[in-house]
Amino acid sequence: MNGSKAPADSDAPAWRPGAPGALLSLLGTDERAVAFFAGVADLDATDPDSHELEEGVRLASGARLEQFARAGSGDAYCFVGEGGEERPVVYVSLDGEAGLLALGLPELVRLCLVAPWWRDAPGRTPEELRAVADEYREDLPDFDRRREHAARALGIDLDELPSEATVLARLVERSRGPMAAACLVVGHEGDPLDPLFDAARP
Repeated sequence: MNGSKAPADSDAPAWRPGAPGALLSLLGTDERAVAFFAGVADLDATDPDSHELEEGVRLASGARLEQFARAGSGDAYCFVGEGGEERPVVYVSLDGEAGLLALGLPELVRLCLVAPWWRDAPGRTPEELRAVADEYREDLPDFDRRREHAARALGIDLDELPSEATVLARLVERSRGPMAAACLVVGHEGDPLDPLFDAARP
């Protein structure tokens, strides 16, 4: 934590769309954003210099694969190619799985705000998913407060976010679409990592 963080009780959004690098910076420095994204959504961008992929893990296309955040398990969130926060985001797990999550950091942020339990979503029925979401909230009594503060820090209106069903359907769509093939991740022997989500599941 450093002195550049917005105070936890400030209502002023610190990020505006179009500001290069500003969203990622806030995810790692604003106390309100960190409390939700690192503490709830398991997306920790507080120490980007320490993020390093396993040796040999790369994109099959040869494009750049840049880790910018990690999960508590050590799994990696990575940008694909060159550019800024608009680049596709892939998730690379230490279990040898990888997959496209979002077309840009703003889309990933919205996914995490709406359904931070996204890892448990694919293949589940609506009833099972509701049970997962309810359990998540039970384990985090201050979930709504953290989420509201994080959204305010980023200038995002929670009422304007897509529904849970919409963001999860988009997640599945991303995993099956042509961009997913362009973001194929391979291991040190050149073999593709397993899909993060089983596209064969309904």
